[in-house]
Amino acid sequence: MTSMQTNIFDEMKRLVSAANERALLLRALGGLAVRAHLTSGRPVFVREYGDLDFAIGAEQRRDLEEFMPSMGYSAYKQFNLLNGATRQIYGHDQMEVKVDIFVGAFEMCHKIPLEGRLHLHPVTIPLAELLLTKAQIAELNRKDALDIASLLLCVETGLDDHEKINILRIAQLCGQDWGLYKTTSINLKRVAEVAREESLPLTEAERSLVQKRIAEIQRVFETMPKSVQWKLRDKVGTRVRWYAEVEEVAR
Repeated sequence: MTSMQTNIFDEMKRLVSAANERALLLRALGGLAVRAHLTSGRPVFVREYGDLDFAIGAEQRRDLEEFMPSMGYSAYKQFNLLNGATRQIYGHDQMEVKVDIFVGAFEMCHKIPLEGRLHLHPVTIPLAELLLTKAQIAELNRKDALDIASLLLCVETGLDDHEKINILRIAQLCGQDWGLYKTTSINLKRVAEVAREESLPLTEAERSLVQKRIAEIQRVFETMPKSVQWKLRDKVGTRVRWYAEVEEVAR
């Protein structure tokens, strides 16, 4: 990474470490959280990173509001006043760094609950949820598709949360929410297409591994228990928009 990008990665770790010292479960998400799991010694797809994204439990919201100023950040006052119970945004007082913090759940195009799960990894949200925060993007861009491909290449799928993408957790959340399932399904097919591109720096074995892990998630979708609401929404299908439209936040 470049010096500036190294700095933002270090800033992510600084904030998580300082929060841990105060017993705050501040956990990273977004592209830098994906980068934190690419432990092979090289980022598979080199790219620039923008803002910092985190999650915290709802019961620690007030502690967060004291913590961020102590770390050199000021609140986006109007935004936090209106949305602070579910999402807060801060800007660094000296660096051009914006921090977006989701409270209790990640909610953009779809909602992904996080309560009771943030303790499972010391730096990031759990891998299943991290994958879904990328896969829930209704209009997936290439950058996010490559982040998903990186995660699927470098982290194995499995039936628990220990350094694995827990496919049972993915099935649980997608079996309750047809919209999340639909968007995730569409995007996994998109990632499979991207991973086949010959221009990417992947070996044939690496391409096959990404395809294999996508197929494992897709098979789980076929057999996962589905709620009554899921089945009713499935009958409506794509005739009605199944995701929320997300607007950029102005300071």
